Amino acid sequence: MIYVSYNLKQYQKYAYDIIKSKDNVVELGCHIGNTTKQISRLAEDGTVYAYDNSPEAVKPMHKLQKHQQNIIFQKKDVRNPETLNNQLKYKDKINTLCIDLGGGYHPDTVFKVFFIWSSILKPENTILRNNGLLDFIQNTTYTEKTGSQKGYLETSAKHVTTKSLNELKKYSNKL
Repeated sequence: MIYVSYNLKQYQKYAYDIIKSKDNVVELGCHIGNTTKQISRLAEDGTVYAYDNSPEAVKPMHKLQKHQQNIIFQKKDVRNPETLNNQLKYKDKINTLCIDLGGGYHPDTVFKVFFIWSSILKPENTILRNNGLLDFIQNTTYTEKTGSQKGYLETSAKHVTTKSLNELKKYSNKL
């Protein structure tokens, strides 16, 4: 299932409701680790792969890693195909993908990152935090039904590769 929120408390509640002790979680946009800390406690017997490209994230995340042994933090740009390829080397089944990028802005970039990462990782659940995406969803009318019940878009994920992230270089220098 895919969950979308902008409210931080709701985003964290989704994590609390979904993540189980043996789950492996990828968190894109971990910032200084406030939500990461909660996720690592929920997935105490799993692994939390946390990514953020911000220099402000490095010191607090390294400190958090020392106390929460199940966190693997990397200062990487998640729009870079190499970052996703490196994640695939871990070979863990990812149960939940958490995405909190762009500070509520850049819904186009956030959606593209979600689409590619989730299509490759195929998580059971995805939690997205982005105001622009939430606004879009709440103002959308549709008549067709799709069958996606997973944390990715099953109907369109089969042709996605990590190289699809290269397309983002054209549109977004900063996130």
